[in-house]
Amino acid sequence: MKLFARIPVTAAMLALLLGSTTGCNRLKARDQLNKGVQAFKNARYEEAVNHFQTAIELDPQYEAAKLYLATAYSYQVVPNLDTPENLAVAQKALDGFNEVLAKDPNDLTALKQIASIDRNIKKLDDAKVYEKKVIAIAPDDAEAHYTVGVVDWMQSYKNAITILAADGLTDDGNGNPKKSKAACQKLQDANTALVNEGLQYLTKAVEINKTYDDAMQYLNLTYRRKADLECGDDNARKADLAQADDWSQKAMGARKQNELDKEKKNAGGVTMQ
Repeated sequence: MKLFARIPVTAAMLALLLGSTTGCNRLKARDQLNKGVQAFKNARYEEAVNHFQTAIELDPQYEAAKLYLATAYSYQVVPNLDTPENLAVAQKALDGFNEVLAKDPNDLTALKQIASIDRNIKKLDDAKVYEKKVIAIAPDDAEAHYTVGVVDWMQSYKNAITILAADGLTDDGNGNPKKSKAACQKLQDANTALVNEGLQYLTKAVEINKTYDDAMQYLNLTYRRKADLECGDDNARKADLAQADDWSQKAMGARKQNELDKEKKNAGGVTMQ
């Protein structure tokens, strides 16, 4: 009887000991997370990575540490650098954010970070996919709409430069009326869908944020890409350029307004007597 009586007592003590150990590890993990956050804020990203990794080792279910770890990796990715080392860091960040999404597919931070990394490593189509996932969850996210439009412009600009170069031309920013009919057809094939989508998303960004000067400036640039597509229709080309100029003027006005609003905010509401 005494032998069997000891079993539940021993089990209870073991459970208490394990619980105490687990609780201690969680406290240590939290401490490592805090140290990692401080290192991150001071741009010591490698140090931050070490702290976040230690936090996860101490508490494998520490989701906040996993998100911070992926973010610390993402901040070490150098835009447009195709070295194996840079791409390896980018992949570590992507893996981390995808692990977060595996548990919460609607995590906006992870979705936005993946889109940003994809842009930095020139996976532009993938970047747009993730920005559109953001929009599906947060339809009033002006920045996500803006980013899709910017990526569309980047792709259309690259196409235009390549096609015009093969035609012996450099981009004049005014619809390139000297291009050949063959070049114009190639531009239409390559850029029509990109330009239309870009205008759609950039316009929506401005509808959401009425003084979004960067979005207005890219509407200017995208209408100039649209002007490339008006094969043989000079009136249409000029109409596109007029739209471009109009958005450029709106962008300057919005930027001035934003600067005034910022000055008022920084003044802290102090009134001069």
